Amino acid sequence: MLNSRVLFAVTLISLLWFDASATTATQDNRKRSASPNASAPQISSISRRAEQGDPEAEYQLGALYMTGTNVPLDYRQALTWYRRAAEQNYPDAEFALGYMYEQGEGVNRDYREAKRYYTAAAQQGHATAENNLGSLYEHGEGVGKNLRQAAGWYRKAADQGEVVAQCNLASLYFRGKGIRRDYVQAATWFRAAAKSGYPPAQENLASMYYSGTGLKQDFSEAARWVRQAALLGYARAQLDLGYLYEQGKGVPLDHVAAFMWYKIAAAAGEHRAGAQLKMLTSVMTEAQIRQATAAAAELNISTGTPSAAKGSASMGNSLFPKH
Repeated sequence: MLNSRVLFAVTLISLLWFDASATTATQDNRKRSASPNASAPQISSISRRAEQGDPEAEYQLGALYMTGTNVPLDYRQALTWYRRAAEQNYPDAEFALGYMYEQGEGVNRDYREAKRYYTAAAQQGHATAENNLGSLYEHGEGVGKNLRQAAGWYRKAADQGEVVAQCNLASLYFRGKGIRRDYVQAATWFRAAAKSGYPPAQENLASMYYSGTGLKQDFSEAARWVRQAALLGYARAQLDLGYLYEQGKGVPLDHVAAFMWYKIAAAAGEHRAGAQLKMLTSVMTEAQIRQATAAAAELNISTGTPSAAKGSASMGNSLFPKH
């Protein structure tokens, strides 16, 4: 779903009335260069090349220790090998160090150090470092808050196909922060990320279709995009899809389907789904409720693995009404 540079947990920022939340993506760069099934001979080869000063091998060895992949989990060793590779200007290692300092994994959290390493990687065109550097500028972490700088770094990463950056850039266009408000541009960048299978972008694009903001109002398109996000495990989209079925907007009015999606959203931690379940219970038969509950249990939906790209993927304006 994301490009090969995506690595660790995403931080989402609410843009309107929603609470801040977190999401996940499907690829994990910590295991990209060093396979999770790396054999003992492969690890031995990586270690030998790392000891000889090969920066790629140094990074790979750091990744093995970072994840505990067929070696003991050891942040100190990960830090050592990442630093050796970073000293040779290896961008993946610079990015990994930026992440460790930003998140406080294996080191004391230090946003200034995170900014330093992200900048080094970003200056070499590392897309996720560009995105995360933009996030530091957007939120004033380790650097003075500067939305224009944030937009510039997001665009660099977005142009390389980094979907979280595309979502971040779209969010700035939607809000008119750091750049002129432009709903058409917001829709364009949300669509780019949505087509790559990024659930928050799919949900946000659905929201724009639903409200007719920057796009011609189209409930069917809203339902199509929100369904894709829901099937990928995005709880907010699951809530919204239930709402569409409850209202019969863009999909047939279907209380069983609505109950099923509310049930799935509630299991995923979407607190608003519980109230909707109670309301639907009063208008459904026991047989319908059993049918919907069984369907929810059978629909095995999981979220992805964590991503390293930070970002404000939730722009607010959900299809679900605010209470």
